[in-house]
Amino acid sequence: MSKLVAIEPVTRIEGHGKVTIQLDNKGRVADCQFNVIEFRGFEKFCEGRMLWEMPLIVPRICGICSISHHLASVKACEDLLKVKPPRAAGKLRELMYMGQIIHSHAEHFFILAAPDYVVGPDAKPAIRNILGIIKANPKIAKKALQIRRIGGMLVEKIGGRAIHPVSIIPGGVSKPLSHEDRYILRKEIDKAIPLAEETVGVAKKLAKKYADLIPLLGVLDTNYLGLVKDGNLSFVGDKLRLSDWKGKVKVEFEPRKYLNYLGEHVKDFSYMKFPYYQKDGWPKGIYRVGPLARLNVADRAGTPLADKELKEFKKLGKGLPVKENFYYHYARAIEILYACERAKELLQDDEIVSDKVRVKASRRGGEGVGVVEAPRGTLIHHYWADEIGKIKKVNLIVATVNNNGAINLSVKEVARNFIKKEKLDEGVLNRIEMTVRCFDPCLSCATHEIRKKVIENK
Repeated sequence: MSKLVAIEPVTRIEGHGKVTIQLDNKGRVADCQFNVIEFRGFEKFCEGRMLWEMPLIVPRICGICSISHHLASVKACEDLLKVKPPRAAGKLRELMYMGQIIHSHAEHFFILAAPDYVVGPDAKPAIRNILGIIKANPKIAKKALQIRRIGGMLVEKIGGRAIHPVSIIPGGVSKPLSHEDRYILRKEIDKAIPLAEETVGVAKKLAKKYADLIPLLGVLDTNYLGLVKDGNLSFVGDKLRLSDWKGKVKVEFEPRKYLNYLGEHVKDFSYMKFPYYQKDGWPKGIYRVGPLARLNVADRAGTPLADKELKEFKKLGKGLPVKENFYYHYARAIEILYACERAKELLQDDEIVSDKVRVKASRRGGEGVGVVEAPRGTLIHHYWADEIGKIKKVNLIVATVNNNGAINLSVKEVARNFIKKEKLDEGVLNRIEMTVRCFDPCLSCATHEIRKKVIENK
């Protein structure tokens, strides 16, 4: 008889999900699914609210991704209102955003993912956590806390709060950066850069240590999607680039035209939707987003140290994109380094303390799209509003939603790699969780609306 096995909940991720494994009568994996079992409904209860309330409402989707939702929302509002913020405001926004990347990536790399590799994938759950890391390697734990603190400080100084910031508004930012805060942040970011370099070093050591395990944690031939600016890595870029598993750029398009290229598939076993590249169809059009995808689609990082590391990273693909899921962690470390370098560049720019940080935004109706690269990948906010500014419809495609198809492919592959004749010990099941953690899923962000049909905009 067939047998059903559930890993519930998947641990060390944000939100609540489980993996369901179906075994046949010989103990082999017949199917495996990543089930997102929480439902929230942000898209629906935002209907009827006023447009300018959205940048303060949507950060409450998540305490980790709040800055991403804050900025994506404001960009959607500005697209709808046809207003362009001053250059100084754009630089302040990006500086705050670099703080989020540093803070979020460091949290996942050191606290959520690292226990599997520092303590070991077969270690007992009681020690396979941050407390186990503190005991096994207190130096790593200390560096994790230091770099997270600096990222949080960048967000708080500009956003007004370390979580759920309030300073970004349609038309710019609500206040300029003071000279005093600039001085403080410049000193802090100088401390962060060597910590980021050490983080990349840790990622390299782990990759070498687990060279035999890496090919078993998911190797996928998928498309890749990410924002770029002039072809380079950018978390607030102006073009979405989609490339295939061979590294060929299939299409590059303005974010507001995403409906012409991306469709959303729905399956009964999950509240989370399954986006795909429409031209390829489902499931061939599955793509990945996030650190691995961003580094695969970008020509360069654009900062000296990160460019050097990116060049070395791309060699792992041997002329093709880097496919192994494990390398999400390595890519995440390189992005921490990039964010630190980019923050320093912005802080060295005198325009960062300009008082010209806001222009007037006038009420109007229409639709607007805002896209940013959240720590976990491409985040899309799309609003429709009437002439008085009341929201009529909202569509959110969150980073983890974009990765949903790839996560499901991964858990099935990894389950088949490790489950042999119903061998289901803790280490085997943890390896399936490890491939989920490669994506750093944020399920609180990802579950917003139940749909009973496929949404295809052709």
